[in-house]
Amino acid sequence: MNVMKEVDPKDTDRAMSYELFIKAPMPMVTIFRTIDVTNILNVSEKGYKFNMLLCYCIGCAGSRIHEFRLLPVGMKLMEYEEIGVSVVVSNKKGSISFCDLPFCSDLDVFNQNYLSLTKEVETTCENHEIKDRMMIGTSTLPQYDFDGVINMYNGIFNNPFLMWGKYKQEEARYVIKFSFQFHHVQMDGRQACQFLDDLQRIINGL
Repeated sequence: MNVMKEVDPKDTDRAMSYELFIKAPMPMVTIFRTIDVTNILNVSEKGYKFNMLLCYCIGCAGSRIHEFRLLPVGMKLMEYEEIGVSVVVSNKKGSISFCDLPFCSDLDVFNQNYLSLTKEVETTCENHEIKDRMMIGTSTLPQYDFDGVINMYNGIFNNPFLMWGKYKQEEARYVIKFSFQFHHVQMDGRQACQFLDDLQRIINGL
């Protein structure tokens, strides 16, 4: 059982951001970034799914930054022991379902969980939720090309969220345009950009 607990914002490095943004009507920030995914395509030739590899790299990058284990929930600031990555699954009814994946630094273990859990969600058409991990939300439309997405803020889900479309070729490399949305109480632009820098380094070294 993973640990999640409420923490006093004053005891964290998010104290000032909590005071400034916890009651903000629109506390979400979106950063756009082009990421080189050439190496993911290379590694996927070994039999791994492209989206699984990308989600694995996202989990690796998020796990290195402490702020990814913090999340405002209502007026509370919660701290999580572990993180995960959530994906959108096209189910057999022709609709979508959500699948939370526990992050594991072991690629093969993460791959096994990805394959089994997304298949279960596709078949049952029921969401798979993990409530005791801080989930990084993801959504992809790999058949479409677009420049970026700004999601609506519903005041319920404050989790960091990445969205991307299809990759495209630019000379000898392949790139994807990412939209990264995060709650300003959870992190500032510095941590968000560090995450995206780490994501690129992890992809390159996969």
